[in-house]
Amino acid sequence: MRLSPLLLVPGIFVCALFPLTNCEEQQIPEEKLLVVTVATKETDGFQRFLGSAKHFNYTVKVLGRGQKWMSGDYMSGPGGGQKVRLLKEALEEMKNEDKVILFIDSYDVVFASGPKELLKKFQQARHKVVFSSESLIWPNRHLEDKYPHVIVGNRFLGSGGFVGYLPNIKEMVADWTGEDNDSDQLFFTKIYIDPVKRKSINMTLDSKCRLFQNLNGALDEVVLKFEDGRVRARNVLYDTLPVVIHGNGPTKLQINYLGNYIPNTWTFETGCTVCHEDLRPLTAIKESEYPLVVIGVFIQQPTPFVTMFFERLLKLQYPKNRLKLFIYNKEAHHERHISSFLKDHGSLYQDVKVVGPEEEMDEAASCNMGFDMCRKDKDCDYFFLLDIQVVLKNENTLKILIEQNLPIVAPMITRVGRLWSNFWGALSAEGYYARSEDYVDIVQGRRVGVWNVPYVSSVYLVKASLLRSELADYELFNSNTLDPDMAFCHNIRNKGIFIYVTNMHTFGRILSTDNYQTSHLHNDLWQIFENPVDWQERYIHENYTYIMKDKLIENPCPDVYWFPIFSDVACNHIVEEMEHYGKWSGGGNKDTRIQGGYENVPTIDIHMNQINFEKEWHKFLLEYIAPITEKMYPGYYTKAQFDLAFVVRYKPDEQPSLRPHHDASTFTINIALNQVGPDYQGGGCRFLRYDCSIQAPRKGWSLMHPGRLTHYHEGLPTTAGVRYIAVSFVDP
Repeated sequence: MRLSPLLLVPGIFVCALFPLTNCEEQQIPEEKLLVVTVATKETDGFQRFLGSAKHFNYTVKVLGRGQKWMSGDYMSGPGGGQKVRLLKEALEEMKNEDKVILFIDSYDVVFASGPKELLKKFQQARHKVVFSSESLIWPNRHLEDKYPHVIVGNRFLGSGGFVGYLPNIKEMVADWTGEDNDSDQLFFTKIYIDPVKRKSINMTLDSKCRLFQNLNGALDEVVLKFEDGRVRARNVLYDTLPVVIHGNGPTKLQINYLGNYIPNTWTFETGCTVCHEDLRPLTAIKESEYPLVVIGVFIQQPTPFVTMFFERLLKLQYPKNRLKLFIYNKEAHHERHISSFLKDHGSLYQDVKVVGPEEEMDEAASCNMGFDMCRKDKDCDYFFLLDIQVVLKNENTLKILIEQNLPIVAPMITRVGRLWSNFWGALSAEGYYARSEDYVDIVQGRRVGVWNVPYVSSVYLVKASLLRSELADYELFNSNTLDPDMAFCHNIRNKGIFIYVTNMHTFGRILSTDNYQTSHLHNDLWQIFENPVDWQERYIHENYTYIMKDKLIENPCPDVYWFPIFSDVACNHIVEEMEHYGKWSGGGNKDTRIQGGYENVPTIDIHMNQINFEKEWHKFLLEYIAPITEKMYPGYYTKAQFDLAFVVRYKPDEQPSLRPHHDASTFTINIALNQVGPDYQGGGCRFLRYDCSIQAPRKGWSLMHPGRLTHYHEGLPTTAGVRYIAVSFVDP
């Protein structure tokens, strides 16, 4: 039998050969497909593209490697002619005429599916060349009337992706004689709108985005589709699942977002599938060979708990002789904290540079200086930016970030009780914060991974090699309109460099600096409202949380309970704060500070309201004393109201003891603020009715006992030194 010439053409029906079988089109073998792209630089986007191609086993040929890019910037105007020239040159060397060429951009492209699906959809298009489509016409809107109309779908050609048989694509680019900076989009558009050429080449558009999804002009149409352990981009307008996703034009952030999931980068079933790839394990090298890191510590405003910040910096699990410190301090208030830290520990580090408030340097200038210190140091491998308000609880943070082996990576930190974090998942049109669809899930830990994001701040690691190459510009943090952090991230994004944040571990939190006052000696004491977690860590006894479950409460006398409440630091700070204030009462019965002006059982004391601490003290009683009261006195519930709260000072030559008395309270709190032995001799409390004494009160421990009627008591004499106690008369 003689075969019809029609049956010899690739992709044409073969029903005539087998009239009794189902009529099916022969699938193009996957080995016939070649992906061709142009990449003069191996950017982060290009590496992402190659990763997605490898995931689906595409064969990729890269053109232009190492060449200078001559085709302009797509964001500012037409260009791309260099791509057509390189493609034309490459095609001339190809002879296999049944080969299928997929020509696509790479810096802003990811594959969402494999060659089999792509080739099947290409064949179903019934044309020899299929271009991606767009809803927007570019670069010449005056050509709109010449475009063929489509019944449903996008009408305009996008040059960022097309697929076709080798002979047809050769014919399409054969007439290219343009310059490298001419528009490839305009070149292909003129071919497409010419009916004769369009028919000769047999080309069409992928109008319903079955093959190609261009994001520009279509952001509202594209959503992520999670199903059966796979992630796809779905075009909800045409109900299609595109194979190639292209972040063309001003949609780079959107392709970065989609690339966090496609192709199967993160799924609900597997979590992050790539977070352990390309790591740089430090366990394989000696500590003496660890990368050298410059840690930039920045103090831009008065900040609470600075002493604790430096304590955590010291505990960072990284060899100190592989660290250099750059400390910028704008606040004279914090100079004593820095001096104390460096005096005790500065010699541990390889080098230390401090820039103080006398330099009158702004935030941008200080950050630029810190980065440049690393940039110019040939031994510097990383710069680790660390703002003073960052509470870095994970001692291995620096190691973890280095091992990620990424250009710029931040550990995710959050603000307690809020959705605030140190990264943005998206940007508004004006370049400010916008909430991405996955932001809350990432912040709350329901999605865990390493995320490509447009903005990080407060704490992040930067490769020094990047500072010496792509980021050689000194003024990375400068802008006329953006704050320094935003300017930095804007400059990074414009370079095509990816910024990452990881929530693979719990790293820490960030302090609130709102309402932080510097008018006291120990200003951190006043932070119980703004930064309650840090306040607790600093000032509440380390064993407090074990009180209920471990029965840490002692019962030395009937209905008298004894338990740890304050840390040593809290005791010291309260005593020092009172002595700094210095206006101790005279210990007489006449007392204008209290209602009625008469004190029946006077002490030498300072009231909490005298140092503007009564609101904070009430919060302390409510949060830490009330739960114990309700536990030990069943059925009694308190709002921790008090008429009097004060610190008493006992001295042998001043007021050594207190005569027997009842307290004017429902119950009383009596906290020992210093230690018997080193600080004073004697002291204690005796309950007369029960003939029961506590003669060696422990520092930071509280006595809690009923006030009126039952617990008649006295303060035992202090025989040497000075004894301090904090007393509260609490009523419902």
